[in-house]
This record gives sequence, structure tokens and C-alpha cells, in this order.
Amino acid sequence: MAGHTNGKLQDLKDILAEVSDLSHAALLLEWDQETYMPPGGVQSRSEQLSTLLRLSHVRFTSGEVGGLLDSLEGKVDGDFDSDDASLVRVTRRDYEEARKLSPDLIAEVARAGSTARPVWEKARHDENYTLFAPYLEKNVELNRRIADALGYKERPYDALLNRTEPGMKTSELEAIFAELKEAIVPLVADIGRHADAVDDRVLRREFDTDLQVSYALEVVKRLGYDLERGRQDISTHPFSSGFGPDDVRITTRVSREFFNECLFGSIHESGHAMYEQGMGRDIARTPLYGGASPGVHESQSRLWENLVGRGRAFWRYFYPSLQAVFHESLHNVDEETFYRAVNRSYPSLIRVEADEVTYNMHVLLRFELENEMLEGKLKVMDLPEAWNARVKSYLGVDVPNDRQGALQDIHWSFVSFGIFPGYTIGNLIGAQLMEKVRADIPDLDSQIERGEFGALLGWLRKNVHRHGRKFTPNELMERATGKPLTAMPWIAYVRKKFGALYGLQTAAHN
Repeated sequence: MAGHTNGKLQDLKDILAEVSDLSHAALLLEWDQETYMPPGGVQSRSEQLSTLLRLSHVRFTSGEVGGLLDSLEGKVDGDFDSDDASLVRVTRRDYEEARKLSPDLIAEVARAGSTARPVWEKARHDENYTLFAPYLEKNVELNRRIADALGYKERPYDALLNRTEPGMKTSELEAIFAELKEAIVPLVADIGRHADAVDDRVLRREFDTDLQVSYALEVVKRLGYDLERGRQDISTHPFSSGFGPDDVRITTRVSREFFNECLFGSIHESGHAMYEQGMGRDIARTPLYGGASPGVHESQSRLWENLVGRGRAFWRYFYPSLQAVFHESLHNVDEETFYRAVNRSYPSLIRVEADEVTYNMHVLLRFELENEMLEGKLKVMDLPEAWNARVKSYLGVDVPNDRQGALQDIHWSFVSFGIFPGYTIGNLIGAQLMEKVRADIPDLDSQIERGEFGALLGWLRKNVHRHGRKFTPNELMERATGKPLTAMPWIAYVRKKFGALYGLQTAAHN
């Protein structure tokens, strides 16, 4: 009987490896489209992606896979945590979800995203929302068709959210955002009253772009990003792509006038990449390879970018070399001034450049607007007006144009509703993980001050990275920290850090 089960398990793994190869081939074509593909290749590329993703979907949702799952459930050796039991459990979850989506819908989604991508880029460049609106209308329709196909009891967003953050409901997210708003709004107001305490003009001197890119690459290598299994390129919107644990690539963007973009973009994407490089080779080419959810994935990038990269200990180590490389711009800037500059908090227009305090407000407005478009309460043509009003309400900032408003993110150029909340979930998970890391590695700051990141990366590899998609976000948090997801560690972190930076009595002790 065991031999029969093992044979069936190997048959399942063989099919899943084919599905994985097709999906990663499509992902490689998407990476190429974002980096080196000539502009004329868009039409052919959209068809190629559509074909690969359709083939992958058809192979995965075949009756053969269903039959193998039926024969394996309850018979695979190992407990809940084992690779084989997890493979059957997670594949069943993915299979039942994927079976609800027709191959034609999958192909249509792939075509729509690939076709809309260059239109979004032109509309953003030209600050002309009307160019992009018809494509967004199509993507909203496709998001709704996916939600309807998957099914939901309360809100259509529930179906999309459960697809990305398994186990989470729209109502739970609304409660988390309400808790965050209650903490953030008074903190932002307090910081605003002490705005002069931090000056970031030193970041807006001229910084040679080639030196920025090479310095950023040296930094992420030091953190643990393995260039034998990765590379860095330039793209309009920074991203990372993993084709397996031995090929995980990152991109960044660079500005001569603003230092933060390149370095912190590279650190952020290397956090994603180190996660995928740290997944066990024994789960490669299976549905277990990949992030537990977009939120867990984002927790790794935000942890390295903010909790490490914007920390005082980090700059104690890196600032001397940074000052040497950019001597002309930084020769008269001391470490403390620079540390304070990279942590300046102020309401701003661009999500990816937002500081730690205000960032989640950017995610909240997108979460609300996605729900309203999905439920037909907001027409796509009215999105810029609604966006601008929400930014003014939450951040007190006027939006001057659509490039800095509703067109700023790449995400709505493809069918991706339900992804944005992962950014806030990632902030919360990162803070909760770091609270446990500090308990387990009491001298973490002194290690970082010496440029030693191995213990931190090792802890993350053991407790997060190696598991891939074996566990839902809450299952992973229970195992890593002993408790489910909570906003309190993040709230305590920003109150303490920014209370000290801005000399706020209340923020540090609430």
C-alpha cells in the first residue's frame, strides 16, 4: 500500500513540476518585458504569455490531478508540517480554486495584463488617465468575474482576498485598518507639529546614478542576497522575480536628485529575493515554492528595508563607506543627520516613497477604492476624482496630476485586486517577527553595527523562508512567534521610533 501511495505521490509531483516550469517560463517572459524587451514585442508577448499560462492552468486543473489528490488525501505519511502532507493539502486548496476559473478566463486575464501594461506606462508618462481608463475598466470586469467564479458569502473582495491572503476576510482587514488609523492619525498630527526636527535636504543633492546602483548592489550582497543565484537590473517599477531558488532576480530604479529611491528600492527587493533564495530545494517545482502570501512576502522586504535598513545600527556600519563613495555630496553630513534624514516622516503622494508612519494610509485608500470599483459604487472614469479626495482626506495633500495620483502604481495595469492589502499586512508581520527575533537574538543591534547579518538571515531562513507556501499566514505566525497576526508590535515600534526622532512625549509612551 505504501509503495502504491508513493507511486501516486511521484506521479503528482511530476505533473506539478511541469505546471511549475510553464508558470516560471511565463514569469521569465514577464521579467524580460519589464527590462529588455523592445517596445514592438508587446503583441507577440501577450500571446506567448496567454498560451503558457493557459497550458499551465489546463495541466494543473486536469482530472488526473484531481484523481491523484483523491487517492492521496489521508494516506500520505507525515504530520501536518511534513513536505508531502503539506504538498497534498496546499495543492488541493489551489486545485479547487483553479478549477473554478476557466482556461479561457485565465488566458483573457493574461492577455489583458500584458496589453494594458504599455498603455499604463504611456498614460503615466503623459499624465493622461483617459488613455488608461478603458483598460482599467476591462481589468475591473475581469476581477469581478474572478470573484464571481470563486464565490463568496459577503463581499466580492472576500474571494480575491482569500486567494492572496488565505483565511482573511474583508471585514477583518477593515478592523485592522481602523486600528491603524486610530494610531496613525494622531501620530501624523504630532509629527506635523514638530516637522522641523528632521531635515532630509541632504538626500536631494546630486548623487551619481551609476555609483548609486553599484553601491546598492554591494549593500544587498552584504545583507545576504546571493549573486550566484541572482542579478540586478533597472525597471520603471522595482520588482523581484523568482524562477526557483537558484535564479531570483531583482530590479531597482534610480534618481540623481533623490537618494532613497535606488538604495532602499534595492534593499526592499532583495528582501523578497532572499525569501525565495531561502526556500528549500526540496519544494522547488511544486506549489509549495513561493511566498506564503503577498503579505508574508512583503514582510520580508519591509523588514529589511525599514526595520533593518532605516535603523540606527545599520547606518553605524554603512555610513562611513557611503560617505566615502559620495564624498562630494556627503562630506559635511554626519551620521546622525543622515540617519534622521532617511527616516523623515511627512505626508506624500507616492506610495513606494512613503515613510513608515504614513505608508499604510496609501494602502487603505487603494483597498477602499478597489472595493468600490468591484462593487460598482465607483465608476472607473471617476477614479481620479475619488483618489484625489481620499488623499486629501487621509494625508492632507493635493494631487497635482494623475501620474502622481491614480496612475502611479503598476498593479492596476494587470488583474490584481486583493494584492494591495498585503503591503500593510507585510508591515505588521515584519514588526511581529522582529519582536521575536530580538527576543531570540538579544545582541542583534551590535551584530548589525559590525556588518554581521548572518544570524538574522539564518533566523528568517529557519522560521519563514524554508517553509515556502506550506502554511497560511496565521499558521506561519503561530509557529514563528507563538501568536496570530496582530497590529500591536508595529504600532509600538513606530510610536517608539518616531517619538524619539521627533521628540514626542505622547507617541513614545501611549
